[in-house]
Amino acid sequence: MLNTGSYQINGTDFLLPPTIGRWMPRKAIGMDGYGHPVYPGVREFEVRFQLGSPADYNQLQTWYEAVSNTGSVIVDLPIYGHAAYVFTSYTGCILQEPEFGEYFSENQGHFVFLITNIRT
Repeated sequence: MLNTGSYQINGTDFLLPPTIGRWMPRKAIGMDGYGHPVYPGVREFEVRFQLGSPADYNQLQTWYEAVSNTGSVIVDLPIYGHAAYVFTSYTGCILQEPEFGEYFSENQGHFVFLITNIRT
């Protein structure tokens, strides 16, 4: 399902749009009988933020804590390999714990959030 073009988790926009969003490269898990690489069936997407407020980081941490042990989420991301910057919803995604750097003027200098188990 295509949407309006904003990063969302479970239908809620990120408080701070990511500075960088990127599809992570997949590593081959083996070779088939013809010598072609075999890749996992799921992808990962990384979002990076620069100079976010404590509330921005807290939103990501709260999402993670809500589903960290047993749940999955619906994430709206740019479509992998699409010819335009168009977003769609991916279901069954897993959130990795957010990582954040140093504080700068009472804000986080940077933080990173990895979304895994994305079926494209």
